[in-house]
Amino acid sequence: MSESTERVLSTEQLIAVLRLLKGADSAELKLSVPDGDLRSSVAALGMDALDAQIRQVVFFDTPGLQLQQHGLVVRARRIQGKPGDSVVKLRPVDPERLPASLRKTEGFGVEVDAMPGGFVCSGRLKVELDGADVKAVMAGQRPIRKLFNRAQRDFYKTYAPDDLELDDLTTLGPIFVLKLKFSPQGYDGRLVAELWMYPDGSRLLELSTKCVPAQAFDVAAQTRAYLAAQGIDLSSEQQTKTKRALEFFADELSVATAGR
Repeated sequence: MSESTERVLSTEQLIAVLRLLKGADSAELKLSVPDGDLRSSVAALGMDALDAQIRQVVFFDTPGLQLQQHGLVVRARRIQGKPGDSVVKLRPVDPERLPASLRKTEGFGVEVDAMPGGFVCSGRLKVELDGADVKAVMAGQRPIRKLFNRAQRDFYKTYAPDDLELDDLTTLGPIFVLKLKFSPQGYDGRLVAELWMYPDGSRLLELSTKCVPAQAFDVAAQTRAYLAAQGIDLSSEQQTKTKRALEFFADELSVATAGR
């Protein structure tokens, strides 16, 4: 399937992404696959669902998604067979304008996420924690702030709307995710597939691969060529799994509140 010109970065965008890559710690190349192409894509890439890891993701925001409007994502995960984690993420960011002290904080990283026709640079502070703590917060048995350490709380306070504390946020979710790391035949590297299963039965499959910033364009060219050769549609409208999840749960909450 031919690629739409709407999915190609302009000269100005290329200049901007090159500058961001110079200040980033990593690059992640992403492609979302339409629900209707899910089965054919899984078959074409030889993915085995039984090798996937189960994850449960929960977000924290206001019913009106104030954090999202300020570029903040606050979330926690439970992971099958592994410790969970919590993340405070800010996007977009300019690496050159981030405080040096923040860049040196353990668990902090700057990443450029690129997809057909677009890109965003984000800064995220990630901390490992016990998945049981995430479960307790989802059940309302512990305050939200307990999932985040001092550095994360300070990072949040710096960029969150005034007077909006972590414990003021609403729990949105959880959503179940299947994550599969695999090396498909004919591809010189590793791909990651994440299948997000929304409560209404819809699904979003995201394919991605990470690399160091200096290799981003070479890896992007290799990956695009490989996926196109397998019949994967590179011209479809791209969806952001986090944005879609936040809006889904916010809408669900709005409907529930209106029905009371």
